[in-house]
Amino acid sequence: MITADGCPVEVYTMLPAAGEAEIVHAAISAGATVLDLGCGTGRIAHRLVELGHPVTAVDDSPEMLAHLRGAEKVCARIEDLRLGRGFDAVLLASHLINGSGIRGLLAAVRRHLSDDGRALIEWHPPEWFDRLAEGDGGMLGEVRVSLRDIVRRNEALTATVRYEARGGRWEQRFTAYRLTEANLVSHLAEAGLAFEGWRDPERTWFGVVSV
Repeated sequence: MITADGCPVEVYTMLPAAGEAEIVHAAISAGATVLDLGCGTGRIAHRLVELGHPVTAVDDSPEMLAHLRGAEKVCARIEDLRLGRGFDAVLLASHLINGSGIRGLLAAVRRHLSDDGRALIEWHPPEWFDRLAEGDGGMLGEVRVSLRDIVRRNEALTATVRYEARGGRWEQRFTAYRLTEANLVSHLAEAGLAFEGWRDPERTWFGVVSV
């Protein structure tokens, strides 16, 4: 099964968590409510539930949501989401912010962030776009990942990611857009948000609060 945006659902069920939930957990209070935007098959949401957080998980793919357990499920595009309630924490992982719809994504984050809440966002930092090379990848759990057909055009990078596992092979084409820290701060301000600080040594996760 391939989702409308090209994600192979079977592969996503095999990808392991890589400490993302622990980064979120360390940044929020015990038992804080979490809105997981673009949750996929629940790779992060499942661990957050185990850590004691009530999670509302949002994805526009019913096939992805079918694999969620222990969380409230909402099938919707992030940009269209209007739940009418705020959350202690809003999670925007998987480098979604480096896509073409940054304004709509950040507007959804702001709509659902409680006044004293915090959003945790994952991005590709600017240097990632410079160092990425053909053949990069490795093992993610049982899944072998490799990149090919990389094309750079201005601030956009397009590539194909190949997944191999259990005798199967899947490919997904993606485009990511470079954001500088100045760009990022500007987009956040436009959405009524403010950069709070980095949340990991690699500076791939950062906190955001409302203003």
